[in-house]
Amino acid sequence: MSTVPILRTARTCIRLVQTTDVGKLLQFRIDNAAHFAPWEPHRDEGYYTLEHAAQTIEHTWEAAQADRGYTFVVLDPDEEAIIASFTFSGVMRGAFQACLLGYGLAADWQGAGLMQEVLQAGLGWAFGECRLHRVMANYMPRNERSARLLERLGFEREGYARDYLKIAGCWEDHVLTAKIHDTA
Repeated sequence: MSTVPILRTARTCIRLVQTTDVGKLLQFRIDNAAHFAPWEPHRDEGYYTLEHAAQTIEHTWEAAQADRGYTFVVLDPDEEAIIASFTFSGVMRGAFQACLLGYGLAADWQGAGLMQEVLQAGLGWAFGECRLHRVMANYMPRNERSARLLERLGFEREGYARDYLKIAGCWEDHVLTAKIHDTA
């Protein structure tokens, strides 16, 4: 990683999660536990500790240094709290130049177009400075908000995977989508 990216939108500051964010990350997790529960793997109590938040940040930086993944936090206008996060994980280079996108927005910030604003900036970085060709994002068929968001961002449906991920204790089907960097 040549430089540490800091992205700005009209309403946010977006950057890689830092060690100084450990308290903010923990608070984001605790405040949104019920909101995220239907869309994430089952989380045990250890997930909601400062120790786990610190481990997450450490692993994030290891992945970024190795060009394997990038976890961004989205800060409110005063940069006091984390209001969203997104990750470009499983970065594959060589002939593929691709990754998988995951994201989550705090319950209190839903419905204001913020995730679209944030991901447009993030995708600009992924296709620009990070030089990726393909970003993939998958969602559960019942997650209509994610379906609409990804469509607005230009992701195209590429397939359907049965029992793709174990979410909230159950194997869930997922719609597979991708956005290709238009080099034309």
